Amino acid sequence: MSLDDVLTRIDTDLSAATDRLMELLRIPSISTDPAYKAACDTAADWLVTDLQSIGIAAEKRATPGHPMVVGHVGEDGDGPHVLFYGHYDVQPVDPLNLWARDPFDPAIEDTENGPVIRGRGSSDDKGQLMTFVEACRAWKAVHGTLPCRITFFFEGEEESGSPSLVPFLEENAAELKADLALVCDTSMVSRGVPSIAAQLRGMLKDEFTIIGPRIDLHSGHYGGPGLNPLREISRIVDSFYDQETGRVAVEGFYEGVHEVPAEQLRQWEGCGFDEAEYLNSVGYTQPHGEQGYSTLEQQWARPTLEVNGLWGGYNGAGSKTVIPSEAHCKITCRLVGDMDPDTLRGKIRKHVEDRLSPDAKVVWDNDLEGSRASVMNITRPEFEAARGALSDEWDREAVFTGMGGSIPVVGYFKSILGLDSMLVGYANDDDAIHSPNEKYDVKSFHKGIRSWARILDALNK
Repeated sequence: MSLDDVLTRIDTDLSAATDRLMELLRIPSISTDPAYKAACDTAADWLVTDLQSIGIAAEKRATPGHPMVVGHVGEDGDGPHVLFYGHYDVQPVDPLNLWARDPFDPAIEDTENGPVIRGRGSSDDKGQLMTFVEACRAWKAVHGTLPCRITFFFEGEEESGSPSLVPFLEENAAELKADLALVCDTSMVSRGVPSIAAQLRGMLKDEFTIIGPRIDLHSGHYGGPGLNPLREISRIVDSFYDQETGRVAVEGFYEGVHEVPAEQLRQWEGCGFDEAEYLNSVGYTQPHGEQGYSTLEQQWARPTLEVNGLWGGYNGAGSKTVIPSEAHCKITCRLVGDMDPDTLRGKIRKHVEDRLSPDAKVVWDNDLEGSRASVMNITRPEFEAARGALSDEWDREAVFTGMGGSIPVVGYFKSILGLDSMLVGYANDDDAIHSPNEKYDVKSFHKGIRSWARILDALNK
């Protein structure tokens, strides 16, 4: 028996695999809402039972929040040992009136891009999680065993900030250690283009308040001689940027930023990304970021400083002629390379404080977090083996991509377990994750299962 037998089994079993996914999707495991605590517990039980049905020693582990699911297979065997991570919790469904059907009554629907599985969690992350489980099911059915040692690790709080994740990893580090982590909570760069995420941007959050007069002032009495915190904060925010180049003007902001290697740029240029569609879909006609870098480079490989909120003074109906006492700003930075969030926070704060006018003072929120970027070690042979397996399945070159966002668990795997991560997912940009009418292409589900089967085979050689 060979890999071909496993792939044939996957094709034959697709209908049953889809039915199993539908069962899981019917469980409303919304982790952020206490009203769905029992449903999250039910979803964990469902996964434990399903893993046990294919001979995996799985169990539900309690946490202060929602449970984790941990399973092991082939612990005493030879070959590589991988840790597979996914999450079974889902986002809330509001606004419910924008859904075309009950979010937890999943169905197959025909679209112009082929049939899709419509329902909350179909793409993020139950459908993705089950591609790996179904690949293992097919391997076990054909060979009676799996091609390598596998630890299954399913979280139930990813969509609510993962409050129990770090303590659980720290308490169970010895049990969860492996050679490599496989993470499925990602997407393809373009439809039909298999992708392995090679880098994730980190995050820095900060918030500050500019305080001027001790109370709101009558603009007739103090307009002119009075310092206006809204004008002050607007001037400081403007100073964050070089308007000519689009670069961030904070001194030392780019320390730790590296240029993208030429081979990765080649893959990005040929990955099928449609810049015009990407921009036009949200009402842009051109990119507005750092000059000299492509849209993909700006999104994946360059750092940013974004103003997420700016407010103060009177915001009600009509007019109120005041000079406000305070003005407020929320910012986030996306980090790349070796940028250190703590060091960068100090640079940004110094930038603001150095530019304060007399009679203005700044107060910072000191309860905000930061995380470094994650850069995958794609020189490891497992990455090229997986890229070859994906290329074979999708009949086009798989690419190492970047991701504009952050996946905190990848950083925790590295810092707590010492694990490199390989991120492979089959979602598409139009899957509407976190939004009404979420879907997952049947093709993504089917070929995702086949892809994991090929990857497991390649990792064992």
